[in-house]
Amino acid sequence: MNNTVIELPDDLSPITSFFMQGLGNEVNLANDEEMGLLLRGIFFLYVTVAVLAILAYKFGFAKKLTPLKSMVIYILLLIGMFFLTILFWVSLPLAESLLIIALVMGIYRLRLHQERKKR
Repeated sequence: MNNTVIELPDDLSPITSFFMQGLGNEVNLANDEEMGLLLRGIFFLYVTVAVLAILAYKFGFAKKLTPLKSMVIYILLLIGMFFLTILFWVSLPLAESLLIIALVMGIYRLRLHQERKKR
């Protein structure tokens, strides 16, 4: 096996698979085109995961904070999501889990708002 080839699993999660289109089962790290596709896929996966994590935080846990404290929280959230995306991009459905969490929290927040509006 060549050290410049990375094998991708066949059972990628749907969102990861969408961003990794065109790569096939192996990525040759010496091939600039394949490396570009891989990095582009990982970047878009990271952006998706970061946006979904921010939405989940905003819908479920965010409190009124000062702008500086909010900025620190979002920066730490972005850093954490970067590491999670890099560590688990091929093995776990991270984006799908965050999508479900954001939807459930959004529905909860909407129902809570409607309930408070009735009172």
